[in-house]
Amino acid sequence: MGISDLATKVIGDKRRWRAYKARTRQLPAHYRTAVDGLERYLMHFGPADGDTAATMYEDLADLFERAAADGTSIRALVGQDPVDFAEAFLQNYRKGGWVTRERERLADAIARAEAESGETPS
Repeated sequence: MGISDLATKVIGDKRRWRAYKARTRQLPAHYRTAVDGLERYLMHFGPADGDTAATMYEDLADLFERAAADGTSIRALVGQDPVDFAEAFLQNYRKGGWVTRERERLADAIARAEAESGETPS
């Protein structure tokens, strides 16, 4: 696999990536700063599938463009915990994968342990 193949797999089509970056450069500075931070987080924890990643970033640009147009504050958009926002945003783009499977296994294990102990769910 060549470097361009790897880049396409990670960030998708270069044209889509460049279009996304052009859109985010048009945002007001404080929105752009927030998008840059989210982008960095999403790069580390987001989908490895290039097409899904490209769609995710395009949706992120849509969200911030609408917020900027409506005058919605960044805190009103992302809430008090930006990590919670990013994780909730990511959930829309995760298609299985090991992280999702492990989260499901953890939830199942806790439910089984609770059932075995006779505890009632809280």
